[in-house]
Amino acid sequence: MTGFESLPPAIVDFFEATNDGDRERFLNAFADDAVLDDWGRSFRGRDGIASWNESDNIGVQSHFESSGFTVSNGVYAVAITVTGNGYNGGGTIAFALEGDRISRVDITG
Repeated sequence: MTGFESLPPAIVDFFEATNDGDRERFLNAFADDAVLDDWGRSFRGRDGIASWNESDNIGVQSHFESSGFTVSNGVYAVAITVTGNGYNGGGTIAFALEGDRISRVDITG
């Protein structure tokens, strides 16, 4: 079990698409003008997020597991452990939604 089942569908898609290597499903989870901030590196729009996905996520075979999440002011903070051929370790990924799509992702420790 990966621990994502109780999250909103777009966030589930972010994690499950990564774990399955499904680039199309991953990008479809995002609003057109979404922003992803990875430890201060900012990626904007689907093209920017697609670039990050290749260099830091599906492109390096990342795999996520979760130990839980909290929700505060509409932001879902998911505690994760990541393995793969890039970063390996723990952290938190915070998600904001706009409708049924991800509008912002903040990756921190």
